[in-house]
Amino acid sequence: MNRNFALIFSAICVVANLALGLFFILVLHIPLIFLDNLGTIFGAVLLGPVHGVLIGLITNVVQGILTNPTNIPFALVNMAIGLIVGLVARKFRFTLPVAIVTGLALSVIAPLIGTPIAVWIYGGLTGSGKDLIFLWLLKSGKSIFTFAFIPRILGNVVDKVAGCVLATLILPKLPTRVLAMGGNLFLKKPEGQ
Repeated sequence: MNRNFALIFSAICVVANLALGLFFILVLHIPLIFLDNLGTIFGAVLLGPVHGVLIGLITNVVQGILTNPTNIPFALVNMAIGLIVGLVARKFRFTLPVAIVTGLALSVIAPLIGTPIAVWIYGGLTGSGKDLIFLWLLKSGKSIFTFAFIPRILGNVVDKVAGCVLATLILPKLPTRVLAMGGNLFLKKPEGQ
């Protein structure tokens, strides 16, 4: 893998995470889709799990510094996404079915990591739209963890599956030279294409 390419592509992935996250969350206000980790997914598929983890970490640290410090502890979620997607992409060809299954797995794994952070550090409230669902469910008297977890699952199913599917559809369209520099043998195009 070309180190300069990996560094530049990783930086582009971090910027993509920040730009898409801000655009979908602050500008479009589309419920259940944020795409704020699409860059992590792209980087993990093309460059592997180590770069995926680093892209996730740097994204949340920069996002925490620029917008809201509450995002920094959630770097663990973005790092797990990079690790899992990177490992899956190295083990299997990241086809549409693999992307959907990976997205569904992430939609459970991400809240399993993020919910304890939200509950233990912030009491379940993080300043997002999910807080309204959380407060409504909490009024029923059940466990704070349960009601912090449920809204996160709902939002993650659409978001994580969409992110993995978009990566699957867009990455193979990159030029052969770019794919070759990434190091994922499953993305290499056969000669003559």
